[in-house]
Amino acid sequence: MNLHKLDKYAKSLIKVAAGRIRSSFATDLLIETKSEANDLVTNIDKETEQFFIHHIKRDYPDHRILGEEGFGDDIHDLDGYVWMLDPIDGTMNFIHQKTNFAISLGIFKDGVGILGYIYNVMDDVLISATLDEGAFINDIRIPTVKQVNLEQSIIGINASWVVPNKYMEHEGMVKLLQKVRGTRSYGSAAIEISYVVTGKLDAYMSMRLSPWDIAGGMIIAKEVGAIVTNLANEPVNLLGQGTFLIAKPSLHKELITNYIQLK
Repeated sequence: MNLHKLDKYAKSLIKVAAGRIRSSFATDLLIETKSEANDLVTNIDKETEQFFIHHIKRDYPDHRILGEEGFGDDIHDLDGYVWMLDPIDGTMNFIHQKTNFAISLGIFKDGVGILGYIYNVMDDVLISATLDEGAFINDIRIPTVKQVNLEQSIIGINASWVVPNKYMEHEGMVKLLQKVRGTRSYGSAAIEISYVVTGKLDAYMSMRLSPWDIAGGMIIAKEVGAIVTNLANEPVNLLGQGTFLIAKPSLHKELITNYIQLK
């Protein structure tokens, strides 16, 4: 398959979907909850995923789709071409702020990420990557990430991991916050990953992410030299939910060695 043709096709779908999302602000949203009260989904999340699926299945019928809202395929392996899609990553931001949300998309062939995209819908910023060809922000090449000392770093982290919790020893996170220059939390994994690969953040970690949250970002990260693992320093599982860490190389090692301790 012609990778550049597939890249052009995916980008066109993303741009059209984003236009539909922006137009939705003139309509009333239908808001529902999923797993718990703060796990929100709207009719626009669902309609956007269905838009992608309709076109992909029509134009690439042998490709499979893993989508957050469940309208795609039942995926248990990564054989062949698999698209991993979050139609609106940061739904709470979409509802309450109408900013800081993104379309996140990764395309894999036999388990290898070949095309990755994070599109900040309201800022009109498309970050994309093609396997072994580099990463780009609105078609301008993104340089390899620069190393940074921990004391000068800005880390993306949710405040809930700094208090006692069932996943991680919070004392290490308290020590980390006392050491770094600052922390941020944007409410969208895709946005925070995009900030790491473009140098606005130096690392980002989360305890619970799904494949569609990170698939596009993982492919982009590889092209700029950022390190992606779970919090146990193992490869990320793209068939289930798990922990996640993306960081500049030396910072990744220091976080894993000195600050992150899972229960």
